[in-house]
Amino acid sequence: MRIALLGSGGSIGRQAVDVLARNPEAFRVVALATGSQGQILEEQARLLGPAVVALADERSAARLDLPAGTEIVGGPDALEALVTRPDVDLVVVATGGLVALRSVLAALEAGKVVATANKETLVAGGHLVMPLVVRLAAGVAGATGDPDHALANPLGWLRPIDSEHSAIWQCLVGEEHAAIARLLLTASGGPFLDASVADLATVTPERALRHPTWTMGAKITIDSATLANKGLEIIEARWLYDVPLSAISVVVHPQSVVHSAVQFVDGSLKAQLGTPDMRLPIQYALTYPERIPSPAVAVDLIAVGRLDFRAPDEGRFPALRIARDAGLAGPRASTALISADEVAVARFLGGSLDFNGIPRLLGAAVERFGSGEPAQPDLDGLVAIDAEVRSFAESYR
Repeated sequence: MRIALLGSGGSIGRQAVDVLARNPEAFRVVALATGSQGQILEEQARLLGPAVVALADERSAARLDLPAGTEIVGGPDALEALVTRPDVDLVVVATGGLVALRSVLAALEAGKVVATANKETLVAGGHLVMPLVVRLAAGVAGATGDPDHALANPLGWLRPIDSEHSAIWQCLVGEEHAAIARLLLTASGGPFLDASVADLATVTPERALRHPTWTMGAKITIDSATLANKGLEIIEARWLYDVPLSAISVVVHPQSVVHSAVQFVDGSLKAQLGTPDMRLPIQYALTYPERIPSPAVAVDLIAVGRLDFRAPDEGRFPALRIARDAGLAGPRASTALISADEVAVARFLGGSLDFNGIPRLLGAAVERFGSGEPAQPDLDGLVAIDAEVRSFAESYR
């Protein structure tokens, strides 16, 4: 399997490199790309020996010390050039933000499998991505006559890396779509699971970054603290699994052992359990439909001792409700949501917005930019909305 990895310098990207490096007989890394982490990219290039790399920071790119045989590409179309190479089979998208959507669309249009940890791709562009994925799967089903072929299912082409969506995907293998009654997305509850309203008003970035069970990048850690990430996952699930938003629930599960579950029409419940280690869903997306030994430690239910569940408190964490409402309103609202959230989290970390200001800003952005025509914008339309929302969010008080 020949791999292009976008976002190799981030948290998910570095863990993907670990999985790839441990399985050289199964994977050949053709391309690596990241934003500004030049030293990390150099180390990864020496480890994996890719044919090509890309670094968004042009000054750092000019100083890269790369192994012999590895070239560097640049320019505004660098990522699209990497993902559409004829020697790439699968693209791992470990970047954040709406910027990844163009690359995902280019990869799918070129017939590449995409494994993605990027929430924005589907939250903003699900209406653009999923028709491509469905068409690719239908083409394989028609060509092979095998409805059980790994690529005859849309999830064979667009493979989720998020632990929650990987869990649902794994629960649905071998199941009929008509048998789905409800999807249950689990949430750890973050560091403020039992915090009072008064306490939330005084939250500092340092406290918000102390996630109780996961080690993640700053953006997703803050989104976990506000539960905004779970709202984004609801919208993702609507697109990935072709179920209505009303059939998707969030369940708070502090131990982070049950990664998500599916309830079926006969009343049975299937869940996927594991240790909180992102290398598990990354590896499953790379090896599907097969499983191979993993570097992650297997979950020990005796040591865990108990599994607790509770309903989320949308009064204390309104970002969850705001996100669900944005999903119901459509792509303009969900694009406003993710664009505002990226600015809001950056402002909170920088000290110009308080913790409770994050959901206030999200709500204001969705209300202001969530309606209009066209109801389902094309890629350029989404990029324009993103720019407008960011300008608004930067000056919001």
